[in-house]
Amino acid sequence: MNTILENILLFFGGLIIVYMAFVILIYSTMLFLALLELRKQYKLDKRELDESTIDAVYSKPVSMIVPVYNEESGVIDSIHSLLNLRYPQTELLVVNDGSTDRTLEIVIEQFQMRKVEKPKQGDLETSPVHQLYQSAINPQLWLIDKENGGKADALNVGINYSRYPYFCSIDGDSILDEKSLLRVMKPIIMSNGQVIAVGGNIRIVNGLDVQYGAVYHNTLSNRALVVMQVIEYLRAFLMGRMALSKLNMILIISGAFSVFSKRHVIEAGGYSVDTIGEDMELVVKLQRLVKEKELDHRIEFVPDPVCWTEAPQTMGVLRNQRRRWHQGLIESLWAHKRLIFNPKYGKIGLISVPYFWLVECLGPIIELGGYAYVIITFFSGGHLL
Repeated sequence: MNTILENILLFFGGLIIVYMAFVILIYSTMLFLALLELRKQYKLDKRELDESTIDAVYSKPVSMIVPVYNEESGVIDSIHSLLNLRYPQTELLVVNDGSTDRTLEIVIEQFQMRKVEKPKQGDLETSPVHQLYQSAINPQLWLIDKENGGKADALNVGINYSRYPYFCSIDGDSILDEKSLLRVMKPIIMSNGQVIAVGGNIRIVNGLDVQYGAVYHNTLSNRALVVMQVIEYLRAFLMGRMALSKLNMILIISGAFSVFSKRHVIEAGGYSVDTIGEDMELVVKLQRLVKEKELDHRIEFVPDPVCWTEAPQTMGVLRNQRRRWHQGLIESLWAHKRLIFNPKYGKIGLISVPYFWLVECLGPIIELGGYAYVIITFFSGGHLL
């Protein structure tokens, strides 16, 4: 019996070693590709590019959609940061998803909102809308009060009432740098519409000084849990997504800050209300649409635009966040399981989807199994290590 147990443990230990070697190889390749891209962009004069793009941007107006639910503590700073963006033509739609706190009242009071009529531009199915408001002091600011239906439903409402061909989805607690929208739109402008979705870089705002939508004193937090997340965000965004974007294999861009072609999103069916990870689900649907219709389109990640967001500061909140993220990942991968190793979908089916299954989905499970293996071998005398 002991021999059988030892053989099982030896097999499992070998499996962990092989898996970790595979993951290290994948991450090393991603790091190399990301460094190449960062080095190329480092040599560019960002200020000169910003100025050269500003004229072309007039032909690409953007609707910014901000779904909010019980965000009374941070919604005003977020709105101020969006109103201060350096971009020629925008509208800002704040979608109140049935908040139970004073989010609606605070926005109405702060920006002098008044009831108006605004025609729908799309026909995505959504929960009922109660009332629309427009700011008397910022006419480009709109407030949509709707029945609670979740973040995806709120984004679909925003798409329906947006009037511009591109929309930017932004979390209600996020803050953007002044040139963030200009820089995240640059791939779309420069590609003449070939790029249909772009994700921006997300950074953690915990511990920083935020005043009227601007971030001051950019220093590292003194909380260990927050610092660990800062490192994790750098790995996920500046390594993983940059590498996948370079190869046109990206399957997720953060819902906290991303821009989409409205026409293609509506054609793909909009955001899915049946999954937790609505941001990944939409990107996968867009990738499927591109491959199935044999379109010459791309989805990219841009490291320059910065969106500041609040990270969990307690283990309980962090655990719930990561559970939602992993559940959303599994739901999206399972809903599109026909893509895996399907040559019809090119690199997406043959490389990207298998990567997300093997590394992003199974990684935490294998890691937990590795911890269990170390504990078991420790109590067995350590001779299986």
